[in-house]
Amino acid sequence: MSHELHRTIDAVWRIESARIIAAVARIVRDVGVAEELAQDALVAALEHWPGEGIPANPAAWLMTTARNRALDRIRQAALHRRKQEELGAEIDARGEHLTPDASESVDEDEIGDDLLRLMFTACHPVLSREAQVALTLKLLAGLTTAEIARAFLQSEPTIAQRIVRAKRTLSEANVHFEVPRGAELESRLGVVLEVIYLIFNEGYTATAGSDWLRPTLCEEAMRLARMLAQRATAQREVHGLVALLELQASRLRARTDPQGRPILLLKQDRARWDWLLIGRALAALELARTLSGSPGPYELQAMIAACHGRARTAEQTDWRAIVQAYDALSSVMPSPVVALNRAVAVSMADGPAAALPLVEALANDGALDDYHLLPAVRGDLLQKLGRLTEARAQFELSASLAQNQRERELMLERARATLS
Repeated sequence: MSHELHRTIDAVWRIESARIIAAVARIVRDVGVAEELAQDALVAALEHWPGEGIPANPAAWLMTTARNRALDRIRQAALHRRKQEELGAEIDARGEHLTPDASESVDEDEIGDDLLRLMFTACHPVLSREAQVALTLKLLAGLTTAEIARAFLQSEPTIAQRIVRAKRTLSEANVHFEVPRGAELESRLGVVLEVIYLIFNEGYTATAGSDWLRPTLCEEAMRLARMLAQRATAQREVHGLVALLELQASRLRARTDPQGRPILLLKQDRARWDWLLIGRALAALELARTLSGSPGPYELQAMIAACHGRARTAEQTDWRAIVQAYDALSSVMPSPVVALNRAVAVSMADGPAAALPLVEALANDGALDDYHLLPAVRGDLLQKLGRLTEARAQFELSASLAQNQRERELMLERARATLS
């Protein structure tokens, strides 16, 4: 097989795999079996396309082949149970076999609904959060097990076992392949949003390893959020999450120097920000505000990010508006991390002397003892107040707590800067 053909097949699979798995899962009602049948279609493509050429509509070819495999699976199961009458009715209801090179279009609304079902299934509460993230990346983002393992710095066998167990758990729990309704939708939507947010954050600031950024994870999280927004159009927090992720992602190119070292927000070259993405994000945020209900945590965080996004220079940032947004966020999602971020905004609005007591109170509370950004913020405030010896100790403490190599280097660099 030529390298070019292999790249084409990989690209088609990465783009279409979630749609194919989702459509097949609706037929077989089992995401594990659906993924297996979709993989069978991919194998068939690898066998047929080198000799026959790439079909005019490769996505439709893969979809049709996978759906035919699913119908074959149903037929075989029905034959085994000696239920020919039910089989005939089932296949009639779902449509007879199509030819693999059929070019008729698939109902996009139907596929969109299938993707939504797949997303809620992958994030079902019977699974652990780690399993939800791994399964979502595998089924919906199309990442390989090796790619997921690299992203989270875990062994490939560990991730593979996690995914296998997740699919087995869903099957054994007889989880329905459907989008929840009413109150259940409201309760489970939060889990789906959290999983997408976790994926983005791991890409935006990697928790460990030598790379500060993993842009692939950011891109996949944004794709999942947009996919969800296209179907859950009336859900305010979904649009808030889209806005938040796009505003954060707009800074990716400016967050590191050519050597991959972190560049903090206020020192970034804003000409390198993606202003088109910022415009899209602000439109999503405005859409969220037009919907019923009160702003939730993602929308409020997007409002904070928007204050940065609207400022063409760091000096134009409306820090008082950011403090007010953090006040609102604290009321709906109180946490020590939110309080720490609010303290940073206070320091910018009213000076380091006003913020230091807030940070000291958090330090005395003990809830953030292992959080490397607490001493980082404390060191920054102390440095601005001229208390350089204390600041250096805080930067060194932050470096010792940081798991990411780039963040450790940044904190050690800031510690050394207090000596000059």
